[in-house]
Amino acid sequence: MANPMLRTLPDDNVRAILWRFSDREDLQALVQAARDVARGPVARLVANGGRNTHDWTPDKHEMLKACDRAGLTAVGLSSEFGGFADGPRNLALALMAFELAWVDAGAATSNLANFLALGPIHERGTRDQRVEYMRKMAPSLAGGGEPWRGAFAVTEPIPYVGVETGLLGGKARVAVWDDGKEPLLQIDKRGRFIAGMGFADFVTAAVDSADERIKGSCMVILEKTDPGIFDRGVPARKLVHQLSSTCDPVFSLRVPASRIVGGYTVTRGVIVPNFTHSEIIEAVFRRTRVTVGLMTAAKLLSAIEPVVRYHRDRFRGGDAVAPGSPRFEHGLQQKEDVLHRVIDVWATGEAAASLGFEAARVFDRLDPLERKKDAIFARQGIAGPRGNMKAMAKITADAKAYLAEGNRPAGLRNQARYEALHNDVLVQYALLDAQANVLCPAVKLWNTGHGANVMREAVSLVGGYGITEDAPGFLGYKWMDAQLEATYEGPEAVQRRHLAFSMTNELFLAQYGYWSADMRHVAGSRPGTGACTLATAMQMWLWTLHFMQRATDASGQKLYNPSRQGITFPMADALAWLLTTRQFILDVLELEQRGSANPAVREQMPALVPFLLDLCHVQASRAAGEVGRMCSELLFGYRPHAAWNAEGHKACYVTNELDALEEVIPGIAATAHFYTDVLEVDGSHPDKEGPCATIEGLEPFVRMRTKMDSCLTGARLAKDRAAEALLHVQIPDAPGYPR
Repeated sequence: MANPMLRTLPDDNVRAILWRFSDREDLQALVQAARDVARGPVARLVANGGRNTHDWTPDKHEMLKACDRAGLTAVGLSSEFGGFADGPRNLALALMAFELAWVDAGAATSNLANFLALGPIHERGTRDQRVEYMRKMAPSLAGGGEPWRGAFAVTEPIPYVGVETGLLGGKARVAVWDDGKEPLLQIDKRGRFIAGMGFADFVTAAVDSADERIKGSCMVILEKTDPGIFDRGVPARKLVHQLSSTCDPVFSLRVPASRIVGGYTVTRGVIVPNFTHSEIIEAVFRRTRVTVGLMTAAKLLSAIEPVVRYHRDRFRGGDAVAPGSPRFEHGLQQKEDVLHRVIDVWATGEAAASLGFEAARVFDRLDPLERKKDAIFARQGIAGPRGNMKAMAKITADAKAYLAEGNRPAGLRNQARYEALHNDVLVQYALLDAQANVLCPAVKLWNTGHGANVMREAVSLVGGYGITEDAPGFLGYKWMDAQLEATYEGPEAVQRRHLAFSMTNELFLAQYGYWSADMRHVAGSRPGTGACTLATAMQMWLWTLHFMQRATDASGQKLYNPSRQGITFPMADALAWLLTTRQFILDVLELEQRGSANPAVREQMPALVPFLLDLCHVQASRAAGEVGRMCSELLFGYRPHAAWNAEGHKACYVTNELDALEEVIPGIAATAHFYTDVLEVDGSHPDKEGPCATIEGLEPFVRMRTKMDSCLTGARLAKDRAAEALLHVQIPDAPGYPR
């Protein structure tokens, strides 16, 4: 049965429900403010050739002032410091970046550079540091002038840039330390590819000790007025993100020790920073990587309207194409291929956005719990990474018990125990932290890695026009920008390393098991979502992980360990496919549940929900296919192939043996030839590499793989329905912002 006809693309009211901010008028106002800047000043700047220079120009700087006037510069600040609003800071930043990147990712990066610079101070700074720099960055407190802007300097000059944040070229020394006075530090650092340097008033820089009177590494705050050299450096000759300033700065400055982010103590004449640079970077990047992933998601969803418009207008204007004819009305969309390819782009964009915004929401729930956890640990005298890890390990059993109680039927649940664990800050923190440690790298890996590849597909859908300056929707620029986003804050290999470690956390795996079961329940109550396919793929991934953790290769070496990235990395990729699809399905179910109660959405629901569920089904089938392929390659690929030798012959029948057995078991000869290899009496064998591989030990996986393949039933029908809906969806006659 055909679905009702989809009339329009999902609007803001739909998105607000999908991404869980329909009850926040302040966030809806933020979205509109960011959109006005993106599709006004930013779009005009791009259309007028603003991306044609690497330099930071007055026109580009005017873009930042437009962000100030719209309130975007204050989004990452709390109201105490002149910020936009209290509450979901991570979601607010994500929504703002999404809207700016819908038009140009460089514009988003320029605005986000401030918050990346502020990140170390916000997450680990002292109270005085937070007050001082958040106030300086608030436009409302700038006293008629411009607010301060910052840059974040971690990476080092070639050859180390982007390779390992533990290799620090920046150095800190004690310059002056008079008795009874605060030490003065000499900071020397060269940065590479530092965003925001063209306009930065301060820099948070990672440095290592080059003085026996300073212990380890730290981050320090450098200001442009500090004594010494604050050289912004030469602009990077980028092919992408030209609306952001990227330079290779040089610093040689004297700063007070109070600029050490998070403060310090003095022990036996040695300055001991309270936080190492790596501890601070971990706290910052685990949040900001989500925002970068959403910038790529915005590109994919922004491509739908211009691509559809291009396809429909493709043949208009010619004498042979009369208005009202199929060729005039549908253009290239008369052919199934372009419809199916647009559906793939659309499904990818929706799934990427769903996972990204869910990760932002998880961090908003995690942040207050983390502060409470830190306070509890401080009272208990627990400090340092090892101390934290040891203390959290003791909470694991309680957290797993909470999950078990919560997933029991209400009549069988120990309600008192459940409520006690529900109100336990450390239990709730442990569960959310296990999620966040997986979701953050998964968003960055899948959205920017796979998303960049799919963005190329979007560009190809407008042919050669896609790589011109006046391409519709700036698609060529967006495709190129996506390549940089795939390397920002760690390329795919970094995210895979992070996932390979965090996805084996027993608290995450416990939650993952319940998520898989939930998808079965969804499939039972809401067929046609692809949830059943996804549940089987999730089960297959988990079985493969457990098998690989126990198994060894032909030489007896353990298969799953950090150094075997040929195993851990594909498993990380497969998990990212599963997580994005799961969250997409959950978001559409949220819309289905709540949309009818919203007058602004109610009329769209009969057509929109079936269409989005068909997209879910398309995405689930693709995810299952990728997971099946990767798991099969790993499970079978690390087994040596049997050879035509004495050992290999043990698995084969011989023709005279079959002849004898045929009298006892009629038909066995035909069956044996189908399932295994048969040798002739003289030892000759089929002309191939060796006897067919056995599935010994992998029988459960083979059954799951067969089941999953059958679960794909109906997936292509869902794609056909989505393509048909795309054929009829109405879009504006002209773009909403300049070309």
